[in-house]
Amino acid sequence: MELLKQLTELPGVPGREERVRSFIQAHAGKMFDEARVDAMGNLICRKAPGRKPPRGRKALKVMIACHIDEIGFYVRSIDDGGRLRLANVGGFDTRTLFARRVLVQGKKDLVGVLSPSAKPTHMLSEEDRKKIPDVSEFFVDLMLDAKKVKQQVQIGDPVTLIQETVAIGDNICGKAMDNRVASWVALNAVRKAGKKSAYEIYYVATVQEEVGLRGAGTSAFGIQPDIGVALDVTLACDLPGVSGEDRITELGKGVAVKLMDSSVICDRKLVDEMTALANRKKIPYQLEVLPRGGTDTAAVQRSGAGVRSVALSVPCRYVHTIVETVSRKDLQAAVDLLAAWLTK
Repeated sequence: MELLKQLTELPGVPGREERVRSFIQAHAGKMFDEARVDAMGNLICRKAPGRKPPRGRKALKVMIACHIDEIGFYVRSIDDGGRLRLANVGGFDTRTLFARRVLVQGKKDLVGVLSPSAKPTHMLSEEDRKKIPDVSEFFVDLMLDAKKVKQQVQIGDPVTLIQETVAIGDNICGKAMDNRVASWVALNAVRKAGKKSAYEIYYVATVQEEVGLRGAGTSAFGIQPDIGVALDVTLACDLPGVSGEDRITELGKGVAVKLMDSSVICDRKLVDEMTALANRKKIPYQLEVLPRGGTDTAAVQRSGAGVRSVALSVPCRYVHTIVETVSRKDLQAAVDLLAAWLTK
């Protein structure tokens, strides 16, 4: 799991995914026949078919969309005391942001403490303790004087939460599982498929998904795929206080084959192909209906004149926090199903 650890610990807010993109480009290396970065910053890697398609047919283009951005912040102002105020890029539950260490990508990397503008808990009234601060109330303390801060940091510098990725029990826990797990799955599945696929495969590390599925739409427009497969995480609400019908998925029960979310209804034929293949290969899977939220699937599906699209999801607990948790079993199931589908 060293690759997943390295992927998730890298910083990469929407619009500033360059460190993640460079790492993947270096790691993917000889797996693909060509690689390029488009105007939006998407990394597009192409692999020619390893075997000929059925007689009389051309090789279909398959786009595997894996967004590499994570929710984070940009510096929006620096006050006279050198403290940074932030604009969020992506959706946060601010209850999870108290007293966190953050990485500020200024002229050099700086570590700071993220905290809301409030008195210590010892001095709060009962009413004040119930209040949930807005992102605009948080600041970053770099513990340097204002002059040094302004020499190193400017408006628009990215800020990400710091968290080590670790194994806990049978699971892997850390930040940015949403959605660096997708690239881990895709790269391992393409490696496993080897030269046995009759598809022309495009692995795309897409950008700016967390702020509106932006990179997937432009890259799909350029590639013009015949089939889109988006990889992402989905909610695993298998926790106390959540009824069975609201759990969406459960950790350790297998990869999720998406039927729909609030942005897309997946191509039914592709869904049936995935589930039939999983049954035949005895790969554990779950069916996913997500009431709210969306993935790159929607942007790929709506590109050009429309693309037949489906999504495979890795169940994830504590989404959009720094303790996002996935199961080793589900990761392997996702790799196995995607590789089996690519070589069917």
